[in-house]
Amino acid sequence: MKTDLSTFTGEGSPGFIAKVKYFIWLLFSNMFFLTNIPYPNILKVSILRYFGAKIGHHVVIKPWVKIKFPWKLTLGNYVWLGEEAWIDNISEIIIGNHVCISQGALLLTGNHDYKKSSFDLMTRGITLEDGVWVGAKSTVSGGVILKSHSVLTVGSFTSKDLAPFTINQGNPAQVVKHREIN
Repeated sequence: MKTDLSTFTGEGSPGFIAKVKYFIWLLFSNMFFLTNIPYPNILKVSILRYFGAKIGHHVVIKPWVKIKFPWKLTLGNYVWLGEEAWIDNISEIIIGNHVCISQGALLLTGNHDYKKSSFDLMTRGITLEDGVWVGAKSTVSGGVILKSHSVLTVGSFTSKDLAPFTINQGNPAQVVKHREIN
């Protein structure tokens, strides 16, 4: 069997109204998020809420943050989204309180089934519990829970849940030590 992308059905493709909504979101995203202009966080948060995101208090959103579908995003209180963070949320992403997603980090909820010739789309959500830190240029794949106060270090990758209060490094990420907070 060989991959045959002509058989990809795109099941679950959005209807016309959903496409219009996404188009309007892209306009706002490009104007207020994918830019060097330092718009105030209150404006960015208001726009995300208007598009259906559930957002707590004191959220910091740096320039160039890319969010695919705000209506599939939940951010707790005191969440920091660093420059060029990419929230590729085809499925739900839930981010708890006091979470830091550093520069260039990628939260990726979609993938393709390479075992099927039609390369079917597979999606699974991501949950980041309270106190999690996703290091710069690191990647979290779909179906993963980063447990309370776990850390995924710079440039690391995980496709598995991370235990609470652990520091995880590498590709695939492995526990390198336990996190102690004073």
